[in-house]
Amino acid sequence: METVAVLINPTKLSRGSEAAAAVGAAVERFRALGRRVLVSDTAADLLPVPVETAPAEALAGEAGLLVVVGGDGTILHGARLSAGRVPLLGVRTGGFGFLAELNVEELPEAVPRLAAGDFAVEPRMMLEAAVERDGIARDRYLALNDAVVTGTGVARVLRLRAYVNDELLASYPADGLIVSTPTGSTAYSLSAGGPIVHPRVEVLIITPINPHTFNARAVIVGADARVTIEVDPPGRPDAEPRLTVDGQAGQPVRPGERVVARRAEAVTRLVRLSRPSFYGILRAKLAWGERA
Repeated sequence: METVAVLINPTKLSRGSEAAAAVGAAVERFRALGRRVLVSDTAADLLPVPVETAPAEALAGEAGLLVVVGGDGTILHGARLSAGRVPLLGVRTGGFGFLAELNVEELPEAVPRLAAGDFAVEPRMMLEAAVERDGIARDRYLALNDAVVTGTGVARVLRLRAYVNDELLASYPADGLIVSTPTGSTAYSLSAGGPIVHPRVEVLIITPINPHTFNARAVIVGADARVTIEVDPPGRPDAEPRLTVDGQAGQPVRPGERVVARRAEAVTRLVRLSRPSFYGILRAKLAWGERA
């Protein structure tokens, strides 16, 4: 690994803070070990050391390791930038975050191991989602967590039809429908009542959002299933349906279009310096261990 890229969420780091000092110290340690360091251009001026910069979209193409500093949202962004190409190390700047491996103050001490490639890589399944018309997609999106179809207008309730491999699964009057990966099972899907799935169990989870019926339940389907979502009646103009992936990107679903989600060929390669227990993370993040 000759080059290390650092993607920083500028809203999670302030100039002069201990977090900025920790990232600056990590940059200097990488350089002392002979590594070139590139930092996302939107946050470089927050660090206490001068750095070489690049646009976020160019970082993963230049580096052998992508360090992402921020919260889970920043890591999701980094996952789409690095998918299938370089390992990603998540560095937490706040108190939550399921995906991060380190707290930001731990980053400088981890540099020798990172520079030496002394870490494990945990592959995480991703989704590919697209809005299609007659089988042709306008754009395709990668997601580490989920693809969501919701209404955005005043009349938010949608009538949605979900198909699995072209077979009708169910029709939902609901605020929306989530198709999530195992990694995404602890995100929006969990908030909507979906199950928690261990990240090594490769499946897709279909979860309705606020269904207006007592019969609608989350359903787990095979990892290789193709999930198709239609809005009925097609393209309700008053509900303004929209596809959103990982809560960050997406596009409107126009009349005559459908959303198709399936397993992506690319995976996210999360860097692991320790052997974290998924159940331990659940106890810590969901405060299960504190309950009698």
